[in-house]
Amino acid sequence: MSLVRSIATVGGFTMLSRITGLMREMMIAQYMGAGAVADAFFVAFRFPNLFRSLFAEGAFNAAFVPLFTGKLTAEGEAEARSFAEQALAVMALVLGMFVALVELAMPWAIYALAPGFGEVPGKLAIATELSRICFPYLLFISLTSLQAGVLNSLGRFAAAAGTPVLLNVVAMAGLWALAPFTETPGHALAWGTFAAGVAQFTWLMVSVRKAGMPLRVVWPRLSPEVRLLGKRIVPGAVGAGVYQVNLVINTMIASTVANGAVSYLNYADRVNQLPLGVVGIAIGTALLPLLSRQLKAGDLDGARDSQNRAMEFALLMTLPAAAALMVLAEPVIRVLFQRGSFGPAETAATASALVAFAVGLPAYVLVKVLTPAFFAREDTRTPVKVAGATMALNVALNLALVGPLAHVGMALSTALAAWFNVAALAVILRRRGFFAMDKRLRARAPRILAAAAAMAAALYAGRLWAWPQATHTLAALVIVAMLVAAGLLVFAIAAHVSGAARLAEIKAMMRRRK
Repeated sequence: MSLVRSIATVGGFTMLSRITGLMREMMIAQYMGAGAVADAFFVAFRFPNLFRSLFAEGAFNAAFVPLFTGKLTAEGEAEARSFAEQALAVMALVLGMFVALVELAMPWAIYALAPGFGEVPGKLAIATELSRICFPYLLFISLTSLQAGVLNSLGRFAAAAGTPVLLNVVAMAGLWALAPFTETPGHALAWGTFAAGVAQFTWLMVSVRKAGMPLRVVWPRLSPEVRLLGKRIVPGAVGAGVYQVNLVINTMIASTVANGAVSYLNYADRVNQLPLGVVGIAIGTALLPLLSRQLKAGDLDGARDSQNRAMEFALLMTLPAAAALMVLAEPVIRVLFQRGSFGPAETAATASALVAFAVGLPAYVLVKVLTPAFFAREDTRTPVKVAGATMALNVALNLALVGPLAHVGMALSTALAAWFNVAALAVILRRRGFFAMDKRLRARAPRILAAAAAMAAALYAGRLWAWPQATHTLAALVIVAMLVAAGLLVFAIAAHVSGAARLAEIKAMMRRRK
């Protein structure tokens, strides 16, 4: 399957997951608004998600996929399956013990993640309760990530890409069904999240069996391959999860800023995650196995071309998305969230954070394009060093900007740190001879930027003319939909006229390679 076709497959399912994720956030905003209970749930859910992003999705896939792909190519399915089963058994044992330990230490763990909660009566207690319900989700989603790595290595992207949809649907069902019977809506959503983890694991267990790679339950054993996997996971954890680490740093500081600041950042990040997830996760998921195969086969030119095309595709998707979010932040937040317990003040605060997050949107995705070049070469240490510098910069910017800009300063610090991460990774790859912008990318990148600028100007003019007419929810929804459609049309025309993208070329890239 071609790279762009693989990206489109993952991106399509990720788009569905992000849409259902927005629906989930809309329900949360209606039930909980941006107060103490919402803040408590977002911290409770971010706690297992932090470790999932670091060790399950990020570092684990970066270390597991090249090893599994290498075994599959060189030694056959039987050896590859044995390695996956050993990794699954050890992961289940280690994570089971870790989850139990954190459950016991939960009050102190939550205080470390959100120290400001202790200043609001009852807030730390409810965050602790919700975290104890949510945290076992880490075990199930981590085992799900291993199964997803197996499927992705086999070139089967759809089932794994669809698992986040289950999370959102089951969580929403839990909130709707259990809210009348639980202490708070946050408790209902926490139990829905726990059930979603079980559903996701079960779904992929069936999927790997259908793919002809059923994973049996075996006794945990630290084989040489599993030891090597562990050594590569530890340094890769920071490198692959720097974005999530930066968000956690934001959460820690935001918990001390004001009641609701954590929620503002979460709602804004959820909207920003729509294009980030669709493009960034799709590119990273599809690119790593492809680069691993090309490098194993000695196809260095093919690997360079794959990375250039991935970067071109990333810019084509993210530059207009970032421009649109910055221009339409307030209308989008109002349409999505302003109802029930979420009022105009919450809309304004969240929209400001979204503008700041959107500044870094292309950078978040470009990191997903550049890091596979290290991981495919089984180098998980270099991204760690870059990530360490990035996190240090993020903390410094947080402390510098939180005073004058409050929670918006924290979102902006994350965006600026992401651009630093991109620049550092690109320079290192270029010096090692692993990456260089080819003639096509050098010609098209500025044209894509110009087309996005033309679209932003058109959206700004359209907003000035149409948004004053948005006097009620239906009118606001129709106007936002019209502005988005008009923006897409303007960008498509500008991209075609300038030569930034040709429809025929995109169709050609989508075709299967022989």
